[in-house]
Amino acid sequence: QVQLEESGGGLVQPGGSLRLSCAASGSIADIVAMGWYRQAPGKGRDWVARIFSDSSTDYAGSVKGRFTISRENTKSAVALQMNSLKPEATAVYYCNARRPRGDYWGQGTQVTVSS
Repeated sequence: QVQLEESGGGLVQPGGSLRLSCAASGSIADIVAMGWYRQAPGKGRDWVARIFSDSSTDYAGSVKGRFTISRENTKSAVALQMNSLKPEATAVYYCNARRPRGDYWGQGTQVTVSS
């Protein structure tokens, strides 16, 4: 099992920045990728960004150039730096860890972009 703990959500004005963090614990040795998804009210869960075990990264088109995913100190902790936030970024953000045996999810952290 893998446990994921997210932090860093909150309220920010349009154009502002937020940094989300996610720390994985448990059976982390065979994690092949970690990433972020988000779910806006009344909508499905959408992929945002991910970082692979070789540190390569990938982004959804809607956030490319504004969001950056990176490792924090260890391969089992990642951060999502979100800049130039727009109101449509309002959602619950979920950390994801992918192992060969399946995906694991955090509880989610709320991000609200509003003036």
